[in-house]
Amino acid sequence: MVTPRELRPGGRLVLIFHGSKQNGGKFRAFTGGSLDSLTTEAGAVVAYLDGYKGHWNDACADSRVAARVEDVDDVAFARAVVGALERSHRIDRSKVYAVGFSNGGGMVIRLVHESSDLLAGATVIAATQPAPENFRHGTVPAVPIPMLLIHGTRDRLVPYAGGRIGGRAHRLARLMFRVGGPFLSAPQTAAYFAARNSIDRPPSTRKLPQHDGSRATSVTALDYRQDGRPPTTLYTVHGGGHTVPGPHPAPRIMGRTCPNLNLAEAISAFFALTPA
Repeated sequence: MVTPRELRPGGRLVLIFHGSKQNGGKFRAFTGGSLDSLTTEAGAVVAYLDGYKGHWNDACADSRVAARVEDVDDVAFARAVVGALERSHRIDRSKVYAVGFSNGGGMVIRLVHESSDLLAGATVIAATQPAPENFRHGTVPAVPIPMLLIHGTRDRLVPYAGGRIGGRAHRLARLMFRVGGPFLSAPQTAAYFAARNSIDRPPSTRKLPQHDGSRATSVTALDYRQDGRPPTTLYTVHGGGHTVPGPHPAPRIMGRTCPNLNLAEAISAFFALTPA
């Protein structure tokens, strides 16, 4: 856990959910600690959480990870963490944000559906909404919240275009990550959450500037916005792999990492966060 230099009552909390076969410490190293800057960007307490045996009991129905097989209640775990940090660090329960990568993104999707009253906003990276036949969720009424989605077009594990985990290498991916079933595409996921937020206007698109001169990756934003309704934005990382954008490149086997999108700054800007 990382805290602001000056901890004040009523601050924000950012919950970080790692990817498959990671833990909070490994994910922090995976991103080069870039999300730590949310302590200054947003004045937030940043909590890197650990899933059970390296996984989360997420929103995907076709899952055989230990957290699912043993029915770990990760929704209750998230609530317990918020409660504990409210007592110990005096965070404001109305200012809790969730950020998840891959399997952690699937866990954030589950929280949005089953515990959206817990969250003021959610960021999902390299994960998409399970197709209806592969979607496991509770029956809690929908509470619309702002959604920031980030996905690479060359993600070979969770295909940008949707389908099964691992794409053509589905069988190998299922053996490695113990997850199957179909998923929506990244644009379909954005449209899904926009509709869930009662946005009925078509989205606009914009291209983000290239800061380092690199042409290996680029980013466009698909923005769903309507007055009085929580926004949904999809950042499409053209040429990006199963990675977290930022200055710290992932191992090459994961694909390209986009250096032109500072994730902490993007989160702060999207959710209009300022230091508490």
